[in-house]
Amino acid sequence: MAIEAARLSPSIAAAAFLASRPPLALRPFSLRRRFPLLRVLANSSGGDGRVVALSSSELRKRRGLSSSSGAADSASDGDEKLRSLRRLFARPDVAIDAYIVPSQDAHQSEFIAECFTRRAYLTGFTGSAGTAVVTKNKAALWTDGRYFLQAEKELSHHWTLMRSGNHGVPTTSEWLNDVLPSGCRVGIDPFLFSFDAAEELKDSIANKNHELVLVQGMNLVDEIWGDARPNPPKEPTRVHDIKYAGIDVPSKLSFIRSQLAENGCDAVVISMLDEVAWLLNMRGSDVPHSPVFYSYLIVEVSTATLFVDNSKVSKDVLEHLEQAGVKLKPYEAIISEVERLAEKGAKLWLDSSSVNAAIITAFKSSCDMKKKGKAGEEVGEKEASSNDRITGDPSVHNGVISAVYNVSPVALAKSVKNDAEIEGMKNSHLRDAAALAEFWCWLEEEICKSVPLTEVQIAEKLLEFRQKQDGFIETSFDTISGYGANGAIIHYRPTPESCSSVGSDNLFLLDSGAQYIDGTTDITRTVHFGEASPRQKECFTRVLQGHIALDQAVFPERTPGFVLDVLARSSLWKIGLDYRHGTGHGVGAALNVHEGPQSISYRYGNLTALQKGMIVSNEPGYYEDNSFGIRIENLLLVKELNLANSFGGISYLGFEKLTFVPIQSKLIESSLMSPSEINWVNDYHEEVWEKVSPLLSGHSRDWLWKNTRPLLDV
Repeated sequence: MAIEAARLSPSIAAAAFLASRPPLALRPFSLRRRFPLLRVLANSSGGDGRVVALSSSELRKRRGLSSSSGAADSASDGDEKLRSLRRLFARPDVAIDAYIVPSQDAHQSEFIAECFTRRAYLTGFTGSAGTAVVTKNKAALWTDGRYFLQAEKELSHHWTLMRSGNHGVPTTSEWLNDVLPSGCRVGIDPFLFSFDAAEELKDSIANKNHELVLVQGMNLVDEIWGDARPNPPKEPTRVHDIKYAGIDVPSKLSFIRSQLAENGCDAVVISMLDEVAWLLNMRGSDVPHSPVFYSYLIVEVSTATLFVDNSKVSKDVLEHLEQAGVKLKPYEAIISEVERLAEKGAKLWLDSSSVNAAIITAFKSSCDMKKKGKAGEEVGEKEASSNDRITGDPSVHNGVISAVYNVSPVALAKSVKNDAEIEGMKNSHLRDAAALAEFWCWLEEEICKSVPLTEVQIAEKLLEFRQKQDGFIETSFDTISGYGANGAIIHYRPTPESCSSVGSDNLFLLDSGAQYIDGTTDITRTVHFGEASPRQKECFTRVLQGHIALDQAVFPERTPGFVLDVLARSSLWKIGLDYRHGTGHGVGAALNVHEGPQSISYRYGNLTALQKGMIVSNEPGYYEDNSFGIRIENLLLVKELNLANSFGGISYLGFEKLTFVPIQSKLIESSLMSPSEINWVNDYHEEVWEKVSPLLSGHSRDWLWKNTRPLLDV
């Protein structure tokens, strides 16, 4: 599944905590002065000749998709949700000029529970990535290249689509600096932004003397959503068996505590849901497609506390936690616990790129209160000089080291799979391959008989085949079933109301995955049930050449993923083509289908080195707007290679394939392929046959035989 190599910010927690705060608790004065959020970023907005972003209505007009008219700039023309939201701006306890609505929950989750889909509710745009910004008379949505076409279709004319990454398109902060007069107040829900993201935003808008307001006690979208908002999930958790986890909880906690000792810390706050699940060998179903549950975890030198709704913890899970020395507290108690740790002088390890701004500002506030003493002391002078976060060491607060701001110690440990996790991933991929072989055999027969099938019906049938496999739990993301022009929408999601029928006149792209008890899968294949055009065959072949080049890569240890990205794009670049998404993302073991910290992307900011045991996707593509889409995706395991030399005494790494499903040979233009590339295809198909055919019988086995024949025999 194609993904942009970037993490946004998020939030879900603390209804009880917020309710316990003073009503109308914006409290921007004390929070803003005590906790200057962020390092300074240069403001690159403004200037003559800047490309102006078009509203979605104008984009539709130019494409002939809509004749609707109206100005996105007019508040009076806005839909009822925008009008209701803007009315809240004027309340005395809010008093803001703009409000930012990100996609995530309080845990930086990509997939979120329905009750937290605030951006989708407000905008109508259902893609998994995007940020909405509403001022008193404008509304704009930012999303990346995976979702441009989808956003054009889903946004009403009241919204302006900002195509992030395109030349001349401003960032959210640049846009706010441009459209707001100096000295405005920009509001956010601090639970929905990581501390780093909030700091960056604050500093960026400060260039125009704007003020970042942490709107406490309410989320404004929730206010207008009202009683129609879905209830939070209450699904039970389960123990992830040690035969799949590989390492027991006490051993994992011991590792985390050794990291605390090395860094001189007393405790670490873990807020990423997959990190909590991995560390405690637990799984849940609070979030669609991801076997995680809403929770926080604090690990101290001698204790560990899981903050979770008690109704989700069965007797078996409670016994599992007690044996590991983990105690329970209510989910909403995370803020008060962080405040308690601050009051007792604990030094915390905080991943400010993922822990939300509400938690970290609460910790810093309590540190301040402890230093300043009880009521009656003068605080004004100290508040005016407490700008450590901007001008000094971010780990120093009022001259005392109170926290270490570093990447979570769980992130890297989780990304390097142990032997049991690798075995589970390999086994689950073979069962998944068998399901896909049965599915593709069925689909080809149905198309051949001219049976009418929609994109949705095909996705539902694929689910049926997967459900027959042992250990199947659910899909790992919404299946991307895109025929023809819909395949060019990188994260297309068909619906019964608007999906296309699949035929034999164009390319069909199918990107799907599954969660099994022992592993997580993600695979994309592009096929044609008729005769592809020369243009389509050339594009497909060049995508395949990029896929092969990355699969065959050999690289020294400590190589970050971005170094390899060019291998997947080079063949496309030779004829002036490219694609607007990362080439590879990390994948969890029976966890999130998108996992960090590793990635393979043109975004060179991620310096995480690929390591033995990591799993990444290999998914170059090409998308011709309003025509067709192509993507070929396998999952790869990073492995150490035994080479004749070892220059510099270091190890060299390569990849081992986990995915074994045929690549449609008739789409390959052999004349463009080198002998070694043809050998790669033939060797891969031979391996597919050897590994998957024992799991099949009848027509599906015959289909696999036919589709794994050597390329030159086709």
